[in-house]
Amino acid sequence: MERFGAVIRRYHLGPLIGLVILLFVLSVLSHQFFTFGNLRNVALQTSVNALLAVGMTFVILTAGIDLSVGSSLALSSAISAGLMASHLNVWLSALVGIAVGAACGLLNGVFVAYARLAPFIVTLGTMTLYRGLTEIYTNGNPIFNLPNGFSNFGSGSVLSIPIPVILAALVFILGWITLHRSTYGRRIYAIGGNERVAYLAGVPVKKYLVSVYVISGVLASIAGLVLTSRLSSAEPTAGTGYELDAITAVVLGGTSLFGGEGAILGTLVGALILGVISNGLNLLNVNSFYQDAIKGLIILAAIMLDRKKANSR
Repeated sequence: MERFGAVIRRYHLGPLIGLVILLFVLSVLSHQFFTFGNLRNVALQTSVNALLAVGMTFVILTAGIDLSVGSSLALSSAISAGLMASHLNVWLSALVGIAVGAACGLLNGVFVAYARLAPFIVTLGTMTLYRGLTEIYTNGNPIFNLPNGFSNFGSGSVLSIPIPVILAALVFILGWITLHRSTYGRRIYAIGGNERVAYLAGVPVKKYLVSVYVISGVLASIAGLVLTSRLSSAEPTAGTGYELDAITAVVLGGTSLFGGEGAILGTLVGALILGVISNGLNLLNVNSFYQDAIKGLIILAAIMLDRKKANSR
């Protein structure tokens, strides 16, 4: 039994086993769950959180946190939608929105890396700042009248696979290659493991810290484009609470909040766990108030498990 447990820990199989058990339980409780249409819906609903969670993984691996991703999503998507509604080219409007997301991440990174402020405090402040800027830009109203072709980005499919799912899969593959097959990724793990030692080893720590927040901001803006396309409008309240879902997905996937330990594939599993739970509760007609309470318990459980792992090292 101890050997089996060691294998699970070594290959980070805990989250995957949890997902398999969850799938089995829900398939027993609801005959509607294990259908192609529903599983496709789960993947589609998970895609936005999955994109946010990839960026959050980079940040958390450096022992940081980004509470502003939901607000960055809202601001970048609102600006993109505003430009599209003004008849600017769709691709150019999208690129401007991605640039806005990168700028949001850059501001976070500069405060964390160069001003040496705590990531929690910095991103808590910018979360409110970016949300306020979104409300100013939109005047508190949704932005409609988006080009018809733009809706294909969030609602279209290729071989019955939704485009957002394909996009999320490509981002995960790129994230895996970056973290596990590049010097950049090794240095991110080194910074999260011990920032001082990484600095003494010649790693430009400040630049790398800035870069992970930029990555988080860029992926938040891409997630915003997907969400805006699906809704055919940019809502000033878009992304509210999404930062907690992204953090939970990362921690459920085995990445430590203390930095230096985790895997991008675990994040994918964590995002799927949250998506499956949300879908399963809807199929079982669980009241939305209870769903929020259940998600809160999942967040607390994930943090407790992370703390236990940290104490056992």
